[in-house]
Amino acid sequence: MDTDKTRAMLAQLDGGVAEEERETSSEEKRYTVGPRSIAQHLQVAGAERYTQKSLGDAIFPMLEGALESEGLLHDISAEVADPAQWESGGLSRIAPPGSLVRITAMGSLFDSRYAASAFAAFASVTLGLHGMGIDLGATAKKVPPGKGKSGQGQRPPKAGHTQPEPQLEDAILDFQGPGGVDGDALRAIIRMARGIFAPGLHINLSPVESSNVLIGARLQQGRQYLDSEADILFARYGTEPQEWTLVGSVGSYGAKDTTLPEFDFFGAEGVKRGRFADGINGLMRYMGGMGFVDLPQYPGFSVIPFAVYRAIPRTAGQLAVHE
Repeated sequence: MDTDKTRAMLAQLDGGVAEEERETSSEEKRYTVGPRSIAQHLQVAGAERYTQKSLGDAIFPMLEGALESEGLLHDISAEVADPAQWESGGLSRIAPPGSLVRITAMGSLFDSRYAASAFAAFASVTLGLHGMGIDLGATAKKVPPGKGKSGQGQRPPKAGHTQPEPQLEDAILDFQGPGGVDGDALRAIIRMARGIFAPGLHINLSPVESSNVLIGARLQQGRQYLDSEADILFARYGTEPQEWTLVGSVGSYGAKDTTLPEFDFFGAEGVKRGRFADGINGLMRYMGGMGFVDLPQYPGFSVIPFAVYRAIPRTAGQLAVHE
């Protein structure tokens, strides 16, 4: 859950966010002592019960219910699972950018940081087995002096220059693995991964079988979205598709027109800033249409997430009990 975003929206709906709920109940009994004809003595016996509960973890269900009651949150799970809606472009009319939606679909987590660490582990284990005399068809690559892990020359930085920051792929050792897999190929894959999906945790929903359809959301670090180390996160949830529910605001749809723009931004009066910005954005749309940068790709769209969760499944026995 994005706690800050959830609190802000709930505050706009209700004029504030309740932090706790208190419930107090009391009982009182009165007794009179003595005959009615003379002065009576009054005795009072009472009991009070006080209950307090924190609403910190309940604010998202409160927001979800409030948005639904106001008709602002729409569940479009059935619509995104219909291939005809994607083919006709109907989804952009049902849920235009800015719409608040809930989507339940099969999806998976992706993080290029974890992919890099997994590939680095694969290389390390392969070389370790080779060093122990276990033949997997793998051989260690001999790195020439002065060469680094990525095969690039590693020279001491000149005065006034700093060493380039290490990249995710730099942790992958040079090796020749089984099936022709080697360090160069794995590093190339990670270079692509950190360009196509910016490093960080992503959730990718695939509601239809077509591989051309993707609903993506970037789960910003520090917003309590499954916050954990990448290796721990994937050890818990794995890489296989599971049913996830994503609640948030539709960000943008992938551009259908991704033609390469003309950079006509300079005239007699100088640089036309608006045209220059439009040209840069058009170039990014072109790259996004090719899948080269972290932008939604037609016909998919992005979601600005409020929360991501999984339903708790019930077994057949549990259902029988509740029914």
